[in-house]
Amino acid sequence: MATIIEMPKLSDTMTVGTLVKWLKNEGDPLSSGMMIAEIETDKATMELECFEDGTLLKQVAKVGDQIAVGAPICVIGKPGEDLSGLNLAAPSAAAPTAPVAPTVSSGTAAPAPVPAAPPPPPPAAAAPVVHTSTPSHTPVAAAIADGRVKVSPLARKIAEQKGVDVSRLRGTGPGGRIVKADVLAAAEGKGSYVTTPQPKPSTSTAPSGVPYSPIASAKRGPIAEQKDTPLSNMRATIARRLLEAKTQIPHFYLEAEADAAPLLALRAQVNGALEGRGVKLSVNDFILKACVEALRRVPAVNSSWEGTLIRQHAAVHMAFAVAIEDGLITPVIRDAHDKSVFEIAAEAKSLGALAKQKKLKPDQYTGGTFCVSNLGMFGLDRFSAIINPPNAAILAVGATIKKPVVGPGDTIVVGQRMSLTLSCDHRVVDGALGAQWLAALKDLVEKPALLLL
Repeated sequence: MATIIEMPKLSDTMTVGTLVKWLKNEGDPLSSGMMIAEIETDKATMELECFEDGTLLKQVAKVGDQIAVGAPICVIGKPGEDLSGLNLAAPSAAAPTAPVAPTVSSGTAAPAPVPAAPPPPPPAAAAPVVHTSTPSHTPVAAAIADGRVKVSPLARKIAEQKGVDVSRLRGTGPGGRIVKADVLAAAEGKGSYVTTPQPKPSTSTAPSGVPYSPIASAKRGPIAEQKDTPLSNMRATIARRLLEAKTQIPHFYLEAEADAAPLLALRAQVNGALEGRGVKLSVNDFILKACVEALRRVPAVNSSWEGTLIRQHAAVHMAFAVAIEDGLITPVIRDAHDKSVFEIAAEAKSLGALAKQKKLKPDQYTGGTFCVSNLGMFGLDRFSAIINPPNAAILAVGATIKKPVVGPGDTIVVGQRMSLTLSCDHRVVDGALGAQWLAALKDLVEKPALLLL
């Protein structure tokens, strides 16, 4: 008997998933353990495993569809089986839904699906390119609803790569939705694509009467095309969780400035000595190790708020923020308290690469007990980070800056200073406790040889 494969819940916060790619085609034989598709969740892109033996009879969902958890994806069975008696309704989240206002409650319901509009008549083959001297909304009206462009995630990604403005495309998908084929056709000069010539700058005088200046006029006009971007699964989850964190957690902030010169010198010595073995430690690797050892000295910071109790964790599962295309994610180095700085560095590099590819598994980005966010590589002196619940604190690391400092004998010398800002959940960490931990961290950063023990 044929089996309907439904969208599984691949993470604890997932309500919908986007079908990125089919790995098997209709008619392909399948066996338990095979990967049949790639699904984008709210955190990563994961492969969908088949647990049935049989043949892929029908692909219910299409690439780019947003599918609600529990909605059908495909049908597996024996060749020639009659599927007429199966309920193969279109996935309830196939069309992008309007952004849902974030809620500050701990539980959130899945957004209600938007009813699909009736499909338009098939477009004529090789439709000519439409050029107009003034903006025209007729060709693109079907792809725009309530000011929101209806475009599949895959089509939007390809459009960004090829520089195609999706707001000026006419979609040929269900309900006028812009799909991959529409973007590729526009990139090749085919399909319906409205272009609006930019007005030429006046060569006489500016509106204010000031004589025309070639330099000034070159800077006028919009800095980019206006566009509305539907929320991805990841961005919607980030928005909801950060709003909850910032409104429900009483943040306060502690800051210390550490002398980073000893750490930079030790890093250069270690990397120089072990370069032949492929070892290359980053400043962030030392910071992660220093945070672990500071938590060993002041373990009460390695805690979480659990509603009716405060849980102090026995192990340090060190999370660190990684910027990716749709926002950020926090891979977790488990049992970091049992690992050397070299092991932490190797694991951080591996997890960071998986994060950028959206290949992290749920157990690789959940369960952290402390988090580090480092924006020093962007040249940012200092900043404050939002706590990632249920953690009780997060460390924000700024760039190492050369600045004049007071040296031996009250002389003014050039110093290498690093800003360390601790965001604390005041329900768990009081000011004195946070200050003790930050002092321990500063001591370890300024005595980095201790991190190699």
